[in-house]
Amino acid sequence: MQKQGHHATSILYNDWLKTARDSQLTPPSNQYGDWATWLILAGRGWGKTRTGAMDTVLFALRNPEVQVAVVVPTFGDLRRVAFGGVSGILKFLPQECLMEGRGRGYNASASEITLYNGSKIMGFSATEPDRLRGPQFHRAWCDEISSWRYDDTFDQLMFGLRLGKNPQCVITTTPKPNELTRNLLKRTGTLITRGNTFDNIDNLAPAAVQQLKEKYEGTRLGRQELYAEVLDDLEGALWSYSNIEKQRILKDEMPDLTRIVVAIDPAVTSGEFSDETGIVVAGSSEDGKYYILDDASLKASPDGWARTAIEYFHKYQADRIIAEVNNGGDLVEKVVRTIDRSVPYSAVRASRGKLVRAEPVAALYEQKKVHHVGEFRTLEDQLISYTVSSRKSPDRLDALVWAITELSQRSGKPVWRIS
Repeated sequence: MQKQGHHATSILYNDWLKTARDSQLTPPSNQYGDWATWLILAGRGWGKTRTGAMDTVLFALRNPEVQVAVVVPTFGDLRRVAFGGVSGILKFLPQECLMEGRGRGYNASASEITLYNGSKIMGFSATEPDRLRGPQFHRAWCDEISSWRYDDTFDQLMFGLRLGKNPQCVITTTPKPNELTRNLLKRTGTLITRGNTFDNIDNLAPAAVQQLKEKYEGTRLGRQELYAEVLDDLEGALWSYSNIEKQRILKDEMPDLTRIVVAIDPAVTSGEFSDETGIVVAGSSEDGKYYILDDASLKASPDGWARTAIEYFHKYQADRIIAEVNNGGDLVEKVVRTIDRSVPYSAVRASRGKLVRAEPVAALYEQKKVHHVGEFRTLEDQLISYTVSSRKSPDRLDALVWAITELSQRSGKPVWRIS
């Protein structure tokens, strides 16, 4: 077993040297100084997961009796990405390198991988920082740290990263402009590697590359998702990333909702170059707070977006569908009624400018009264990109504004009036 494990480790290491780009290979401390943290800021598809997985596996195989932590945003990410994903640890870990015996090797229920040399790879979710109180580690891999729910998770991990002569942490993430990411960039002993999606173009399907370019190229979100830029808030923007991020919650943290609506901001046309139809699901609670539940916006024909809105109406057991009808007139209601006559429906008409309608909703974010239940990247990018000088507000933003306006005006506790 020992001999087989050594041989498999050598093959794995040599194969990785041949396959990896130089930027994916773990930097030697003697060449780059005694780095404590290797921070990889890279766009989607760069190969972040593969890099973190290979560093973790090779360190654990080449150093007997060590403990390595793998921390990801949720437990689901352990199964789907870091451990069991197409670029995850189990994909590349040779079977002969697992410790044999009952309850050994890969223990999915305990989120642990035990190797033939006594080393352990231990999985954790960033949603439970207290689970990192107590365990100690020689090394850690933090995946998509910019999406972690609690900053305290990283602090607890650092308290436990204290075994061996040179404990180190490898971080792989597409950056977001939150406090944790910014602090990591300033952290003493941090070695930073930057990369973009197109560094790995030889290993990406041409159709996937084309799709990413069409969706994100030339946009603020593309600078983040493809080119891994840590973006600052736009001067004059009504929304800021920090106001959204600080109030973000998980589904199981949401209270009972008193009302739920599906808001539609319909596109005027449905051709190839038409705008999207904004479809946003939002709810309100008894304490006067608002919750963005889903963004189902899409580019489709009237029949297509109406069916989507009705689908989400039933999915969330909503109370009503509302739609702006300045451009569509009676068409919106006619299409909705044709598909499902039983759906409660209200038309809303804008008699004042979009900025006037958007400002009080943005103010609710500043007052910490709006929570995003999960993450809605395109919608959020539209929010933080909308400034007082913007000539046109995006459709997802408009749908969100209509949803919260409807909820506030019919809650019995009016916050403002829009004429």
